[in-house]
Amino acid sequence: MKIKRLIVPLALSLALFPASRQAVENTRIELPDMGDSSGSLITPAEEKEFGEAFFRSLHSQVSINQDAEIQQYIQSIGQKLVASSDAPANPFHFFVVMENDINAFAGPGGYIGVNSGLILITEAESELASVMAHEIAHVTQRHLYRAYEASSRLSIPTMAATLAAILLGTQSPAMGQAALIAIQAGSVQFQINFTRENEAEADRVGMQTLASSHYDPRSMPTFFERLQQSSRYYGQNIPEFLRTHPVTTSRISDSRGRAENYPYKQYPDSLAYQLAKAKIRVLTATDIADAVKYFQARLTQGTTEQRAVARYGLGLCALKSEKFKDAETIFQKLATAYPDQEHYAAALAHTALESRNYTTALARYKNLVQQFPDNEAIKLDYITALLKTANPEQARKNLLTLTSKTKQLPVYSQLLAQIYSDLHQPAESHRYLAEYYYATGQTKDAILQIRLAQKSKGLNFHLSSILGERLSFFIDEEEQARRNQ
Repeated sequence: MKIKRLIVPLALSLALFPASRQAVENTRIELPDMGDSSGSLITPAEEKEFGEAFFRSLHSQVSINQDAEIQQYIQSIGQKLVASSDAPANPFHFFVVMENDINAFAGPGGYIGVNSGLILITEAESELASVMAHEIAHVTQRHLYRAYEASSRLSIPTMAATLAAILLGTQSPAMGQAALIAIQAGSVQFQINFTRENEAEADRVGMQTLASSHYDPRSMPTFFERLQQSSRYYGQNIPEFLRTHPVTTSRISDSRGRAENYPYKQYPDSLAYQLAKAKIRVLTATDIADAVKYFQARLTQGTTEQRAVARYGLGLCALKSEKFKDAETIFQKLATAYPDQEHYAAALAHTALESRNYTTALARYKNLVQQFPDNEAIKLDYITALLKTANPEQARKNLLTLTSKTKQLPVYSQLLAQIYSDLHQPAESHRYLAEYYYATGQTKDAILQIRLAQKSKGLNFHLSSILGERLSFFIDEEEQARRNQ
């Protein structure tokens, strides 16, 4: 299967339809779909399968964020941008890679990853949004499929794993080598080096999306300029984002010129951005003392809201250090001062959960679910609290109320496996544990879990048929991957 798309370059469309610069910049660019190099389009079903395989491969190579609050935030900002893009109906999936390297990438099927390291170096929410808008544009303009040639001899699982390794670049040298071997074995050209035209087009389209989503268009050149200036200190260890998205002086100048066409105004950061960034800083800290110093220095700086975020960060540091009394004190004060702020109340409930005060945690989460019925992160923690207090059937009922988007996350299958284990239904438990392993790129373990499920007593015909179908599917995929290595 060749997946290479051709669309009219923006420069050509401007030559055919001349207009003033400002009219061009403030008019949405809509390019025709011209098909791929082989004359046939990749079908939506194929793209969906490719994207899912790509995401599974990522799980086996790097640490994908499993914190529901962070996932909820990155998904919300991503969907806000997509709604203002030129493909609002397209499926997109946003996630955070818990790596300090500065990187962001767009994969097939609308899977867009942002490294925690990149989030932490942003100085404003609009800077993060500018990177995400740029990656969304790579997807909507089909740059990914124009950037590489794929041999039909490579199966989708192998192709997805290879693409993942290339996009991750220096983060996973071992997988990079494995990708090279796969390329040589398949005798294919497989590369992701966006051209200058791709980058310019993604900047233009991305800035339109950024402005339409009520983020600061000037944040794009500002962030890219800071990346360019800081790159001189990296030497040969240049961030992967700069390898795949070269930042030149002319590119910064072009994007700054386009940004100036938009009226200037203030774009304050959302509280959700500040809180997510604080949590990421704590979760990725190799030395918690450094994180403590960071937040302590900000206790007397900035606005009242920013100082509260600093206290929140210190509470997370205490929680990570298992100083539960300190964390309880900090979060209790924050929850009292800001009764309508779900993050502070959720952190207080989570402190009880982590300190194994399960009865208190359950009571707090029960109230939070009623107070914030649309918060999926709180629902997931409530389900965990129900399991910790021996309420598996109630946990199962609550799990079924989650949105379809949350049900696509690996944690959904993981929780179902635990629920059925507590309900003494081993076949179902192994079945859903297999789905969890498969979703996280561990197909061999998935096969083992299905076989364990098949050995369980009391299997009915329906479940036995499901297990047989999933086992055949997992084995076939594993064999395809093995043949192409």
